[in-house]
Amino acid sequence: MSAVATLAGGCFWCLEAVYQELDGVLSVVSGYMGGHVDNPTYQDVCTGSTGHAEVVQITYDESRLSFREVLEVFFAIHDPTTLNRQGNDTGTQYRSAIYCHTTEQETEARAIIEEFERDGTFRAHLVTEVTPAETFWPAEKYHQSYFVNNPYQPYCMAVVSPKLSKFRQKFAAKRKAL
Repeated sequence: MSAVATLAGGCFWCLEAVYQELDGVLSVVSGYMGGHVDNPTYQDVCTGSTGHAEVVQITYDESRLSFREVLEVFFAIHDPTTLNRQGNDTGTQYRSAIYCHTTEQETEARAIIEEFERDGTFRAHLVTEVTPAETFWPAEKYHQSYFVNNPYQPYCMAVVSPKLSKFRQKFAAKRKAL
């Protein structure tokens, strides 16, 4: 049985590249969620005026991957303690957010955040938003599988590659067979 998770954690190219390699993930689509403008474009979202976050919508096989495992990867590959920022990417479109499709997802998301806060997993307070999923707007075609198609683009080399390397090391046993 498949399920959907929608996550925002900075540039969608980073999240997309990681989740495309996670075993149990069936598809990853980059897009936008959480704003107040219909059919936003990348240029619109980059202004910060639409209220959207860059997100990935992940379809995964629940018999092979749990929502908690999806979240464990999410929290390992971005900084959930910086408000509206990931590295040099700043603005509300780069916020940390979990858009929940079910009440079970909301319960699990809040529980893992509470666990991390209680255990002091991160040195600062987590600012990750947990909100109901809204309309998902797929990003333009050239954003899909961006890292796969543009591995030598400077941003990909400087930002996406290190996150992907971190994922590959930390979650080696959970990577898709190549």
